[in-house]
Amino acid sequence: MLMKQKKDTTIQLFDHFKDKTILVTGHTGFKGSWLSIWLTHLGAKVVGVSDSEVSKPSNFSVSGVSTTIEDHRLDIRDTDAIKILVKKIQPDFVFHLAAQALVRPSYENPIETMTINTIGTANVLDALRVLNKKVVAVMITSDKAYDNVEWVWGYRESDRLGGKDPYSASKGMAELVIRSYVESFFNAPDSNVRIGITRAGNVIGGGDWAIDRIVPDCMEAWANGKTIDIRSPHATRPWQHVLEPLSGYLVLAATLAQSGKNHGEAYNFGPSTNQNYPVSKLIDEMSKYWDQIKWNDISNNVGHVYEAGLLKLNCDKSLYDLQWYSALQFEETVKMTVEWYKAYYQNQEQPMYDFTVNQIELYTKAAKLKGVSWASYD
Repeated sequence: MLMKQKKDTTIQLFDHFKDKTILVTGHTGFKGSWLSIWLTHLGAKVVGVSDSEVSKPSNFSVSGVSTTIEDHRLDIRDTDAIKILVKKIQPDFVFHLAAQALVRPSYENPIETMTINTIGTANVLDALRVLNKKVVAVMITSDKAYDNVEWVWGYRESDRLGGKDPYSASKGMAELVIRSYVESFFNAPDSNVRIGITRAGNVIGGGDWAIDRIVPDCMEAWANGKTIDIRSPHATRPWQHVLEPLSGYLVLAATLAQSGKNHGEAYNFGPSTNQNYPVSKLIDEMSKYWDQIKWNDISNNVGHVYEAGLLKLNCDKSLYDLQWYSALQFEETVKMTVEWYKAYYQNQEQPMYDFTVNQIELYTKAAKLKGVSWASYD
């Protein structure tokens, strides 16, 4: 059990983001749509940029996010278009989430994965380089940016980056690009641009329909009375609700807005170490809230591409520097996730925006009850 941290009333998310112009790249994606809803709920003017929706359905569509924000469709690899948009909107904050975010498709399209994740990151940073105003940018990479040797210890921010598969390698390359821009262009004490780097683990939650994702695949199959094939039931992951790392991104952005002390630093945002569970445990926990589940173990089938069997993060630095730690237990995470999908599948005509906002409020209350500093101010 983590020690309760001293209350920090200086970081007030509502004060930092209210009435600010905030660019969210990848706003149609799973994390991006939840973040856009949360920021809008905090009173921000959200401007989103993505080339398309990553899935149909998506949280972006079923929650009607496009009706609450400024929605732009651009390819993150289009240098000139990104630069023009950033100059036009003059953002106060940027959250860069646009990515090809899945391991298995990276084997099918490695060049696309690497250009989206690496050149796209460079384009955002270069647009900020020529922006003549103060701005905080949180650059989201991945826990898979680490050179994963599948040991039992959680990776620290100082550990070596790498990656065996094209997706992981692309995230490692993105980190090199970010570091280069920080050192080359944003290193002066009076720099207008402050950068934070984040690495998060496996996130689950309502509204994710990306391909080859265990939770949405199970939810869709079980909602239709079908059996789901599980490739890696024994693979262990640090399961966390999507709102957990998003709260970390917000705390990091708010901290950077106050001070340049954490400028250029990388932070892990993951669950406590006792929340690493195999896929089979996740399925067992989901079955408590869903009747008549059926699944097959196909781990012995040949032809699977490499996927990490063990990967977890050490988040001590986030606790020490930002007073951030996860608020939900594994069981709470799974319950919130399944409840979102059940609400959707029971009435697919009803927009999920209000339900999503309600879960954000419930999460905030849970964080406050557990003494997490960002939620503990009055």
